[in-house]
Amino acid sequence: MKELEAAVERVWLGRGARFEVLGGGITNHNARVSLDGEGEGTYVLRVAGKNTELLGIDRQVEHEATLAAAELGVGPEVIRFVEPEGWLVTRFIDGSPIPPEQMREPETLVRVAETLRKVHAGPPVSGSFDSFGVVEDYLAIARSRGAADPPDYAWAHDLARRIERIRATQELSLCHNDLLNANFIDDGERIRIVDWEYAGLGDRFFDLANFAINHELDRDEREALLDAYFGQRRGEDIRALELMRFMSDFREAMWGVLQATVSTLDFDFAAYASEHFERLRRTAAEREFRAALEA
Repeated sequence: MKELEAAVERVWLGRGARFEVLGGGITNHNARVSLDGEGEGTYVLRVAGKNTELLGIDRQVEHEATLAAAELGVGPEVIRFVEPEGWLVTRFIDGSPIPPEQMREPETLVRVAETLRKVHAGPPVSGSFDSFGVVEDYLAIARSRGAADPPDYAWAHDLARRIERIRATQELSLCHNDLLNANFIDDGERIRIVDWEYAGLGDRFFDLANFAINHELDRDEREALLDAYFGQRRGEDIRALELMRFMSDFREAMWGVLQATVSTLDFDFAAYASEHFERLRRTAAEREFRAALEA
């Protein structure tokens, strides 16, 4: 709280800014800030957590991606980028969270697909996101800090290398790469996306799969998402989505492994990693996944 208070005072020096802590994040500190008088309005101040560069986060790229998202009409308006710390000030989006069960409804899947198409057609940014390289980077850093290899890593990495060979020639697009439910807001007209810290040029099927696995879409719902996104149903798209669902959870599991070694937050990152390793094992056992891998 004191750190956020000092940050708010620094950004809005002598303005009498009022703030409240926003929950939901486990990497950064976020505050909703209200001002009266000149420059009045409501803003979100995002104060970067410690050691987030070890997670592959580049605050300059986050800034670029958030600007791009705002220009595309899918992200918050950027007010200020505070250097050298990389804090980000955006305008508060007046809207509502979207419950996971509502995300799985056909009408919402159409709206999500429309939003993601806009993102993936957006301008390039200076950073990239490679899910295959990220899991290796996370392990290397965790090892350097004394962590043991997770029991499932070698097995999962072998599968990941097979998937990488299949996805090797994909065109790169602007991607968000962290499509958790908490990062979606319905403003009444559009579905907006916040928290662009993992954004970069990457495989759009990682985004589609990341959304699908995080919202636990069943097979019919996954195909409905692809129908809405592409306007047609193609076997190659279905197979790509199945494969990248595995990579989404592999990245998330290794993120938890690394966070367990570097984070000072009061959060059970080891349990978080185990949960995602368990889910990727279930994914790997599914008939659809095995068929996609062998196709």
